[in-house]
Amino acid sequence: MTSHPGQVVGADGLTRCFWCAADPLYVRYHDTEWGFPVRDDRRLFEKITLEGFQSGLSWLTILRKRENFRLAFDGFDIEKVARYTPRTVERLLKDAGIVRHRGKIESTINNARRCADLIDAEGSLAKFVWSFEPPAKSRPRKLTWDVLKTMATTPESVALSKTLKKRGWTFVGPTTMYAFMQAMGLVNDHLHGCDIRPRAELGR
Repeated sequence: MTSHPGQVVGADGLTRCFWCAADPLYVRYHDTEWGFPVRDDRRLFEKITLEGFQSGLSWLTILRKRENFRLAFDGFDIEKVARYTPRTVERLLKDAGIVRHRGKIESTINNARRCADLIDAEGSLAKFVWSFEPPAKSRPRKLTWDVLKTMATTPESVALSKTLKKRGWTFVGPTTMYAFMQAMGLVNDHLHGCDIRPRAELGR
């Protein structure tokens, strides 16, 4: 049963953003994680990494493999990943539980090293990332599906992407960074009318 454009009503009677309706795992992610503010460096690094791995794939594909990724990459411990060697890359390329893409694996290691440098310079990844939070007045007064479709990137996601690239990060394009900002709660892109939107807003 459909509700407003871009939304669906589940069997539990809750209205949700339509993109999560295909799978119970996706629904749980939508209801408890997506759009809820995150200020933990490891979780932020994990999400940047997995957004990079998603390139060319669906997020649901990555979500189904997320626990495998966590095992393969030492729980996304930034310091540990930064110390990975070419031998580690070869081991990861044999791990069927993750996306076996050499460029993305090597990017993860590179980004961990760049992240460690950033933390040394800025104090934390969270402090740096949240400095790109858009001002409330720049956000749509009412977020509908039609409005959201026009927002694949924003000035803030472009700025975040450019700044990370200057610092040597890879697989951090502006569209990828906007998806990251949505997921980590720098913006609340649950549509107006989604029953989860107020819950995500409470954490801001």
